[in-house]
Amino acid sequence: MLKRLHIRNYALITELDIEFGSGFSVLTGETGAGKSIILGALNLVMGGRADTKAITEGEERCIIEAVFDENSSVTGIKQGDDSTAGEDKLGEDGSMTGTGDGELIVRRELNRSGRSRSFVNDEVVTQAELKELSGRLLDIHSQNENLLLGDDNFQLQMTDMLAKNKQEREAYTAAYTAWRESEKELHELEALAAKSRKDQDYTAFQYKQLEEAQISDTDELQQLEAEEYRLSHVEQLQAALQTALQALDGDEGGAIHLVRQAEEAMGDDEELGGRLGSAEIELKDIAAEISRQAEMTEADPERLQAVQERQELLNSLMRKHGVQTLQELKDLRDQWAELLQRIDSFDAETEEKKKETEALFKKADKAAQTLSKSRKAVLQPASEQLTKDLAELGVAHAHVEMEMTEAEEYTESGHDKVQLLFAANLNQQPRRVSEVASGGETSRLMLCIKALTATENGLQTLIFDEIDTGVSGAVAAKTGRIMQEMGKKRQVIAITHLPQTAACGNAHYKVYKQDTATRTETHIRRLNAEERVEEIAAMLAGDKVSEASTAAARQLIEQQRSR
Repeated sequence: MLKRLHIRNYALITELDIEFGSGFSVLTGETGAGKSIILGALNLVMGGRADTKAITEGEERCIIEAVFDENSSVTGIKQGDDSTAGEDKLGEDGSMTGTGDGELIVRRELNRSGRSRSFVNDEVVTQAELKELSGRLLDIHSQNENLLLGDDNFQLQMTDMLAKNKQEREAYTAAYTAWRESEKELHELEALAAKSRKDQDYTAFQYKQLEEAQISDTDELQQLEAEEYRLSHVEQLQAALQTALQALDGDEGGAIHLVRQAEEAMGDDEELGGRLGSAEIELKDIAAEISRQAEMTEADPERLQAVQERQELLNSLMRKHGVQTLQELKDLRDQWAELLQRIDSFDAETEEKKKETEALFKKADKAAQTLSKSRKAVLQPASEQLTKDLAELGVAHAHVEMEMTEAEEYTESGHDKVQLLFAANLNQQPRRVSEVASGGETSRLMLCIKALTATENGLQTLIFDEIDTGVSGAVAAKTGRIMQEMGKKRQVIAITHLPQTAACGNAHYKVYKQDTATRTETHIRRLNAEERVEEIAAMLAGDKVSEASTAAARQLIEQQRSR
């Protein structure tokens, strides 16, 4: 239940605090006083679209805070265990714990820069989470919502609400999703098979070219570069080797000969002599290796050409396929090999996928039939109840039919299409509401729907914005009494211009404008018994309130109390 609403710097509201109670409350005020502003603020704090134009002129930010009583004393409201004690975050089901004293505080802040932040019990939440939570706390019926009566999706949702078929819908949604995913995979497989067969010759050519390149060692290019350098610089390498060999083992001036002389000179020093002997052995080994390399290093134009051609082949293949390494070329070759092998098995693979998709479709269809059955069960009772309620609201010959037909295709909502058909007169064939219902009839029908579904959706708070538009007199009184009756089981708040509706409220709030030295501001206050009589008298008589209109207002209030 909505306990308090705090608004700061929103449109014409500088600072405003409203406390609400249980039962049926009415908000009245002259046109333009700001009733819709309060409703807009409430819609914003419950996750509606943020618009910086709503911030009071001259201010940098607006704050709207709504406090809900989770331990509402309103009878008939299901107090489920959707939240887990001690957790200050939205649960998977959108629920959230209170502050510890039974309150749940929702706050929305909007800055002039366009930044919007939302909080639940001082924990930051996303706008999507806020909307999910608000859908469990209250329902705001705006005047434009009457247009939903012509929306097939709205009518289907209404049917599901009455059918309480959450389990059936979840089972269908899971089966539908699996079927559609398999169907998508089947289409992708068929497209791949068709493209692969079309490109088979090209793929085979590319694969053959890479296969013939015989790429095995991914370091081959580095090895070829080293070999090419050696083959391209044979004369320089031979000269260097000969120079090195001469320096080590050339006649009496070579390093080996000199080290041997040093060793002989140190004959009495075993340690130094031993070390010089080891050096001589190492130098001889080096000289032998240089000699071997000198013998192997010889010009080989044919090998050089082969190395260069191999390098060009590998580099051209990498350029052609847009890769940087031989490993990538190998991977590409293997992919084409796998694709060529798979082409031959596409028929069997596609057939298997078709069988899987067909089985999943049958499962989804079965779930859709179960869902349809749950919906059909509530159509007739709901039609009869709506017809009865409309008769009580002055549409004596009303006839409502909720008709369900098979939809053209399966959707996430099932395979059903629900239409709300309406007739207001005797012997009139029921047709779509948008085609035959007047504005007043549409408003009354929507009120009946709200009254019917309110019991099923478990909402604690219902807010109506001029739901009684298009009616007057006795019908307006009946409209007010319906909301009054709804208020016995939940909190109902209605914005109205009709005195008959206002007289039914358990609490009466007046919205009004007041000029200050710098601006015009919107205010709201709860009326006491005498102020309420004066307000309803003004609604009855207009500007000139008389003793007669005041007496009529008292009588109207007493009549609603006595019912």
